[in-house]
Amino acid sequence: MHFNIVTLFPEFFAGPLDCGLLQRARAARLVSFSFINPRDLACDKRRTVDDRPYGGGPGMVLMAEPISRALQSLGFSPHSKAGPGPLFLFKAGGRPFTQKEAGRLALERLADDPCLTLICGRYEGVDARLEEIFPIESLSVGDFVLNGGEAAALCLIEAVSRLRPGFMGHAESGAEESFSGGLLEYPQYTRPETFAGLAAPAILRSGDHRGIARWRRQASLRATLENRPDLLSQAALAPEDREFISNLDRRLCLGANLYCALVHYPVLDREENSTAASLTNLDIHDISRSSCSYGLGAFYVLSPLEDQRELLREILFYWTRGRGALSNPDRAAALALVREGRDVEGAVEDLQRRTGQRPLLIGTSARGPAFAPPLLSFAEIAGELAKRPVLLLFGTGHGLAPEALALCDAMAPSLRPLGGYNHLSVRAAAAIAFDRILNDWR
Repeated sequence: MHFNIVTLFPEFFAGPLDCGLLQRARAARLVSFSFINPRDLACDKRRTVDDRPYGGGPGMVLMAEPISRALQSLGFSPHSKAGPGPLFLFKAGGRPFTQKEAGRLALERLADDPCLTLICGRYEGVDARLEEIFPIESLSVGDFVLNGGEAAALCLIEAVSRLRPGFMGHAESGAEESFSGGLLEYPQYTRPETFAGLAAPAILRSGDHRGIARWRRQASLRATLENRPDLLSQAALAPEDREFISNLDRRLCLGANLYCALVHYPVLDREENSTAASLTNLDIHDISRSSCSYGLGAFYVLSPLEDQRELLREILFYWTRGRGALSNPDRAAALALVREGRDVEGAVEDLQRRTGQRPLLIGTSARGPAFAPPLLSFAEIAGELAKRPVLLLFGTGHGLAPEALALCDAMAPSLRPLGGYNHLSVRAAAAIAFDRILNDWR
């Protein structure tokens, strides 16, 4: 694989490319490099490559003409998608460069004569017109700012090169490392058996290959959960993996300290008067299913009207003890979380009796209340779950009335504070709120 590197500082690469595995790969002609300095292709005697940005502001911008000449010298034509291979520009606003992308670049082009061209930006960046003229893909190696693209280019070079056949001594080394299977790698140990009073895990010294494989898999899951939980949503997880994560992740257990209540009085009507709303079968079913999915402690359905509470009892009997329980046990499990109640005060008393603690009462509102109880972020609400039960109030009709909000200790943020429409169903709003509070993959 050949790398064309467009850089103002080719000397930056002298050390990193002349040591370790990259040096061996160069000697074996597995990889090769060419350096093109735009300063050598500048348009004036002073070899100028940068100028002040239009519109003002600090710093300098790399000019289009020298880099354009450099790319044309490599075989790229303006306004053409054809070229000697992929063309990348490193900048903070580019799409993330990942292990998956490295694998694609390393392996999908084996049948070709693979050649990658890397543009190393400097200063405030390059003239944006270059990205319109040439088939440039912008890449970022992380959410941070570097002095230039040279360090980022080295990251890509090493990540791609090491996946080429013959680069590493053991082919399986690339398969058993971080990101290769969507997970971070398990920790490694070697001699001595005990160091600074710490012994290497006994299972790794046992010779039990099946036990070692299980330990490594679970250690990999643990490391990913603790450091990069976002990766788990795309990893291939077996049922035993999911069970292990559920038992391990404290956040998945915090849901048991979260409770919700669907308030039917006092709520607002269209004219923003306080009123009582009727029960909706769909709300009861869907919020109970969301509550069960997120592991909530209970779901209170509150109405002061006897006929509405009687309707609730009929629904619950059918699905938890009647024919519905036989035909749909999953629905029965969800609706078993429902608790009947008359009002918010009664739900608070019931929770205090059940848990031994008064719950933190959190109100919700799409529009924001007229008064201002303390506003807690979703992360702050999650933090409270580690200390005490939290009861989240949702209003039917057009939202909780001021009398209900006056009972609250704090408010949750609006789900779409900058949106213009902002008319989610209460069952959708509840599911979103649960997810933002418990946030399994943050």
